[in-house]
Amino acid sequence: MTMGDQPNILFVQTDQLTIDVLASYGNPIAKTPHIDALAAKGTVFETAYCNFPLCAPSRMSMATGLLASKVGAFDNASEFPATIPSYAHYMRKLGYRTCLSGKMHFVGPDQLHGFERRTTTDIYPGDFAWTPDWSTTGFHGATDTRVLTDSGVCRRNVQIDYDEDVTHKAVQEIYDAARAPDGRPFFLQVSYTHPHDPYLCLQQHWDLYDDVEIPLPRTGMLPHNENDPHSIRVLNQHGFSDANVPDHVVAQARRAYCGSVSYIDDNLGRLMAALDESGQADNTIVIFTSDHGEMLGERGLWLKKTFFEAAMRVPLIIMSPKGQFKGGRCKTPVSLLDLLPTFGAMATGNEWQDAVEDLDGESLITIAGKADYDRPVYAELLSEGILAPIFMIRRDGFKLITSKGDPDLLYDLINDPDERVNLADDPKEAERLAAMREEAYSKWDSDDLVEKILLSQRRRRLVLDAHAIGQPPHWDYDTGAEDDTRYYRGDGNYNDWAMDYLPKDKS
Repeated sequence: MTMGDQPNILFVQTDQLTIDVLASYGNPIAKTPHIDALAAKGTVFETAYCNFPLCAPSRMSMATGLLASKVGAFDNASEFPATIPSYAHYMRKLGYRTCLSGKMHFVGPDQLHGFERRTTTDIYPGDFAWTPDWSTTGFHGATDTRVLTDSGVCRRNVQIDYDEDVTHKAVQEIYDAARAPDGRPFFLQVSYTHPHDPYLCLQQHWDLYDDVEIPLPRTGMLPHNENDPHSIRVLNQHGFSDANVPDHVVAQARRAYCGSVSYIDDNLGRLMAALDESGQADNTIVIFTSDHGEMLGERGLWLKKTFFEAAMRVPLIIMSPKGQFKGGRCKTPVSLLDLLPTFGAMATGNEWQDAVEDLDGESLITIAGKADYDRPVYAELLSEGILAPIFMIRRDGFKLITSKGDPDLLYDLINDPDERVNLADDPKEAERLAAMREEAYSKWDSDDLVEKILLSQRRRRLVLDAHAIGQPPHWDYDTGAEDDTRYYRGDGNYNDWAMDYLPKDKS
């Protein structure tokens, strides 16, 4: 495929979007006409997963096509080494104009990782400010109960400021690419921070749900003796364990979340309009996904950092006007690891074998072109709040969650989609459990990972402490704007920063 024949690629990524509110995934709760239209024209991957239920590690594994443990992406403050190629490097080498507008959560001095330019700074710090410390007891997560008690309508908050900037500059990039003299196709990643908590939205999006009955979680808070140890730790981290959140507060937060999803949909509409108006719609592949899901109150849990379906499943929709994807729905399990080889295949006409190493994913073009089949999906959790690395395998409709720090969990996702019945102690599933455990501990060396994680944490904490003396280095991407410091840079309390918004009624 020559450069003149290569399609443009618009890659739209949200943050913390669950399929549990999307009509395109059988859950017609959020009002999302533009996502629905994209799904109607494109291929919907019904069983798509992230590979790490946390922002930065998920994005690093997605960008490299490698599991997070292979690239040292242990948590939200792990450096993304400049020596590891990302899909932006590969696409740039294939002749693409590469641009990032929005969040990518890169940590380290390299804030581009193959993108020729970024239109915005990041919303989170690029240094080691969020480094966990497994040597301490207890952990306070990056949120608190205010995300529920203070949820609802706002006039403005920092996340809206950010995503408005992301879309404005992405639209400009689409027009700039259309009139660029070099004629290169574009690879544009537009990455939003919505619908990430706090659960706040504009009045216009809140009002969309005046006549909508937003259901409460299918599975409410579980009694302590029916819950698993990791979930109990997550509840304690966020202060939800004994919060006794009333149903009307849960409903309020879920409505505001849906409002944020509708806000994302509006922004997608602006991008699609720019493609059409710039004359590039007929030669642009559009990919829509999220870095991970959102528990949204299921089992009393919110946010992510669990392996339950609401946090692990992500929307993945690809619309290709020139037929690389034929449309329809694909039931084959896939993951974000499959995106890098897919981009390479899009750029070369389905024949791309130029990765410098064996990748952990495969082209979605190949997968979508076959009859639905089962393939394993792997995921990891290596960050704070755990006793030892936790691993997940989804195979043949079953999910194993295993760790040397917690009892095993085994779920039949076909017959128990809400993951209420742990089959790990069921004699009928003993053979399956043994086989999946053997697969997990053959794939991952838990003890070796522990040593690497602890060493990484000690190194980063020392660097962070040293940088606190004298003039600290500036790793955050600088676009030249004077007000970039309004985004979170590790100074002060994250929760206070996130919840500093203009209320609808000042009284």
